[in-house]
Amino acid sequence: MRIDIISVVPELMRSPFEASIMKRSIEKGLVEVHFHNLRDYVTDNYRQIDDYQFGGGAGMVMMIEPIDKCISELKAARSYDEIIYMTPDGETLNQGMANSISLLKNIIILCGHYKGVDQRVRDQFITKEISIGDYVLSGGELGGIILCDSIIRLIPGVLGNETSALTDSFQDNLLAPPIYTRPADYKGWKVPEVLTSGNFPKIEAWREEQAYQHTKKRRPDLLDE
Repeated sequence: MRIDIISVVPELMRSPFEASIMKRSIEKGLVEVHFHNLRDYVTDNYRQIDDYQFGGGAGMVMMIEPIDKCISELKAARSYDEIIYMTPDGETLNQGMANSISLLKNIIILCGHYKGVDQRVRDQFITKEISIGDYVLSGGELGGIILCDSIIRLIPGVLGNETSALTDSFQDNLLAPPIYTRPADYKGWKVPEVLTSGNFPKIEAWREEQAYQHTKKRRPDLLDE
C-alpha cells in the first residue's frame, strides 16, 4: 500500500511512523508513506496556503490552488483508490471502514487545517471524508495518524501473528473479552480456571460469552447493530 499525506505541518506527523508497528511495516516494504508539504505548491514569497473566507466570518480557509496542484501531480503519477479528507463532519471511523481501506493499493489523505478547505476541493477531488470523533482538533494531522495506524496493522505481514487483528474489539461488533498472562496466581488474584484447562472449545465458548457480556455492559449499541 502507498499512502500520500498532504499537510500544512507534515513535521507533526513523522514521529509515529518512525517507531513500532508502522516503522516495521515500512521497513518490510509492505507500506510506503510519503508526506507532502502544501506550502511547496505555492510560488509567492510568503508561501501562503490560506485566505479569508468569502462572505466574512472568523477563521482562515485552505485555498484550492495549492491543493489542486498537489493532488493533480500525484494523480499524474499513479491512480488512487481513495482521496480521503480528514474533517470533523466526515463519516466516523470504525473498524469496518478500516478493514475496507486496508485492502486498497494507493490512497491520499488530505489533512484539514484552520477553518477547513475551500468547498470546491471537497466537491472536485475528495472521494471519502472521515472523522475520528465528534470533537474538533487544531488540524487533521492527528486524525490522519490514527487512520493510518488503524489500517496499516491490518495489512497481511505487518503483525507477527496475522490472526491477532481478527480478534480485536469491534471486528465482529463485540468488545474483546478479558485477557490474562502469567503468573496464574498473583497475590491470590487468580486467572479463571477455564483458561488454564487446555480445553480449547470450552475456552472459546468462555471468550465468546465474556465478549458478549462485556459489550452488553459497556457498548450495548453495538449489539443493536
